[in-house]
Amino acid sequence: MNALAPSPDIAPRPLTVRMATPRGFCAGVDRAIQIVERAIEKFGAPVYVRHEIVHNKHVVDRLKGLGAVFVKELDECPDDRPVVFSAHGVPKSVPATARARELLFLDATCPLVSKVHVEAERHHANGRHIILIGHAGHPEVVGTLGQLPEGAISLVETVEDAEAFQRPGDQPLAYATQTTLSLDDTAEIVAALKRRFPELPDPHKEDICYATTNRQEAVKQLANGSDLVLVVGSKNSSNSVRLVEVALRAGARDARLLDDASQLDWTWLEGVSTVGITAGASAPEPLVQGVIDALRGRFDVTVADDPGEPETVTFKLPRALTV
Repeated sequence: MNALAPSPDIAPRPLTVRMATPRGFCAGVDRAIQIVERAIEKFGAPVYVRHEIVHNKHVVDRLKGLGAVFVKELDECPDDRPVVFSAHGVPKSVPATARARELLFLDATCPLVSKVHVEAERHHANGRHIILIGHAGHPEVVGTLGQLPEGAISLVETVEDAEAFQRPGDQPLAYATQTTLSLDDTAEIVAALKRRFPELPDPHKEDICYATTNRQEAVKQLANGSDLVLVVGSKNSSNSVRLVEVALRAGARDARLLDDASQLDWTWLEGVSTVGITAGASAPEPLVQGVIDALRGRFDVTVADDPGEPETVTFKLPRALTV
């Protein structure tokens, strides 16, 4: 943070804060966090977690405090402790290795990511080559690529990639997408692919998940009339980074990503009368409230919730944690 606080003798400047609806945790993130918490309650600490359960450092740090141990690969896990797979999904080789070692494992993969995996397997079984639209190296993409034999899926990240893609032989094609992409960017990539391959079938249901869609639509509304949009979320959170991009594209004068209130830069607020605030799907609501509290320390803040549909989706926990 920078800039001096206003003098107590000077009335604070008014600032309107608009809150996006919906924002923050989605059902898949909530389920994944509950799986780690319940596993610690049921089996005691430590419980091992392969990769960050969700992409938010505050969530990860809190779970560490409860007894979760985060590792990169299964070979870092002892044989006698439970292991949880992250919400982003894992290659098929990971549960196979866990079974071979007779590990107790709990799969926290978001059911909407699992849907993409099932879809990819169905296309492969029908002889189709799959084009996966997503970001190279993202855990979700790594997990989806790992559902099928090497070479069965081609990764496309941009419109340029779509234009350069070459069909393997005369194989029929299908496409799938990472669940946390920009709706608008993905539509452009799909349009480029369909122009080249008009027969390309659409997924039975949109792969970009409901939570990503809802938060992007909400931030578009937020950007309209906001001088600055603040997105609470971590830099390695794909859906949070996309919210910043969507806000700027939708007309926000400025949009910034921050983990929490400690990363507020007061120069962002110069000349700003209306701030929009949202949060990525893995960002806890207390972090959002912390940003509002920090703003109240310097401005005469009026908070208003943007209209939006509340989300009612829930996902069941693994049976091993409910019996």
